[in-house]
Amino acid sequence: MSRRPLTLIVATLLVLALGVAGAWLPVPYVVLSPGPTENTLGTLKGKPLIAISGRQTYPTDGKLSLVTVAYQGGPGARVDLFMALRGWLDPTVAVVPEETIFPKATTVKEVEEQNTQEMTDSQQLATAAALNELKIPIGSGVMVAGTQKGKPAEGKLKAGDEIVDVDGQPVKDLEQVRKLVGAHKVGDEVRFTVKRTEQGKGAPSGTPTTLTVTLTTVAGADKQPVVGVVMSPMFKFPFDVRISVGEVGGPSAGLMFALGIVDKLTPGDLTGGKSVAGTGTITPEGAVGPIGGIQQKMVGARDAGATVFLTPAANCADALRAVPDNLRLVKVETLHGAIQAMDALRTGSGKVPSCSAQ
Repeated sequence: MSRRPLTLIVATLLVLALGVAGAWLPVPYVVLSPGPTENTLGTLKGKPLIAISGRQTYPTDGKLSLVTVAYQGGPGARVDLFMALRGWLDPTVAVVPEETIFPKATTVKEVEEQNTQEMTDSQQLATAAALNELKIPIGSGVMVAGTQKGKPAEGKLKAGDEIVDVDGQPVKDLEQVRKLVGAHKVGDEVRFTVKRTEQGKGAPSGTPTTLTVTLTTVAGADKQPVVGVVMSPMFKFPFDVRISVGEVGGPSAGLMFALGIVDKLTPGDLTGGKSVAGTGTITPEGAVGPIGGIQQKMVGARDAGATVFLTPAANCADALRAVPDNLRLVKVETLHGAIQAMDALRTGSGKVPSCSAQ
């Protein structure tokens, strides 16, 4: 064999070898796919997903399912090029840049902690939205969920503290606290009054103590004054509502939690025996907000047997481009509107808002 054919063969083999090796190299992408679907009216690991005590509840029927997105990849666990390419070819999967899920300067642990906190917040917001919809009076406040490492609040404020006032001004929501802290300059002192439930130290278990904590602001990532306190809404409900979802994180199940609570607290059933799934963030006032991963969530809903999908209005355009067969999209803007749409679906009378142009 002459030198030229031999050179071509060797070069071809090298290219193939490099191509095969390259296919297994990690790439900075995350693969999103349909995740678990859970019925908020049902049970999870033998326990009610939504458990209500101290208030009369009623039997329910059908399903009001929350939907999730699973991901593969991320810093320290990157997918390979072959997996990314396979995802690009699968219409039920999305392949997105790693920074979409894991912004720069954040760790996987920090993102997971944020998702967990958002899920906890969404449960509180959903309960508040449901009770407000049912005209059941509730109180509100602000709770310390944690503190940021190396920031002034670390070691001075504790998870579980209720923030009563900032600089002597009473606060009842997160935005009030942010505005009062933000009104300062970097280096200013901010005075927090908190209620802390003491354990031991001579005080009966569960006895709240009022403390005043003074913190000096530092510059945050956006150069604005911060003290490094992570807050969550604190609502004072007249009875106990507990939601258990296991490892699911993020805020997007708020709407379905709220509907599940409303269904359990009212006679009859919202679904009419149908399998309904949906998604959307929720505010205490019942406003439904957009979410990410709508395509994967719709696929998960269809695979779980849902025939109706409650879709945040702001997600309708994206949902229409990828809606699976035999899944009816119902546009929702508020909790009240979602309940009205469910009534119309159940009774067959009244208008059902649609994501279509109808």
